[in-house]
Amino acid sequence: MEFKEVFLDKIKQAQITLTERQIDQFVRYYELLTETNKVMNLTALTEPEDVAVKHFIDSLTVYDGAMHNATLADVGTGAGFPGVPLKIYDSSIKITLLDSLAKRLKFLETLTGELGLQNIVRIHARAEDGGRDKKLREQFDFVTARAVARLNVLAEFCLPLVKVGGRFIAMKGEAAEEIREAEQAIALLGGRIAGIKDIKLPNLADRRTLVIIEKIKTTPNKYPRKAGMAAKEPL
Repeated sequence: MEFKEVFLDKIKQAQITLTERQIDQFVRYYELLTETNKVMNLTALTEPEDVAVKHFIDSLTVYDGAMHNATLADVGTGAGFPGVPLKIYDSSIKITLLDSLAKRLKFLETLTGELGLQNIVRIHARAEDGGRDKKLREQFDFVTARAVARLNVLAEFCLPLVKVGGRFIAMKGEAAEEIREAEQAIALLGGRIAGIKDIKLPNLADRRTLVIIEKIKTTPNKYPRKAGMAAKEPL
């Protein structure tokens, strides 16, 4: 079964409405992802159903109407998830894709050019360095990250980038233990858990959770610590 046919079936199940242009953009995204993956390790998932559900629809579960015309940083974006699907879905979002690997950002440059996406900035940096950069620190309405580390570590990577009043959305699997473990770190970094949303993806039994963290005060200047410290000595 071709990707487009699979994707149309899955978005129908997920009750997601897309225009013909958006559908064509997702089809081209799939083609470029799988073509490039033959020469560069972008994803372990290349089957049409896996990409449709576990990458594209999973990314769209993050969308919030408040993102319209907002700024969003996607930390550790990899092959562009969730940032690029969100941009396809709502072109008004001003998206910054942050990744530590230059060749992934080169793929994203090609991808966003092919898809005709505007107002996308690509930044080659570790999350810790991004959080200390005055041009990025506390500049974003939303920050997203998809399971790149445990939540207490991820909070140190991401909360410094969020404006006071903004939100950090962590995409997780089963997250109850990580949430308990991270509560102290989140508070220390200026955040509070504003919501936990269970996500059901089409034909998937495994648990998906969005942890929504609101930034209620400025992150202390000492955070994020230098590269490697957050993972080595989590808050």
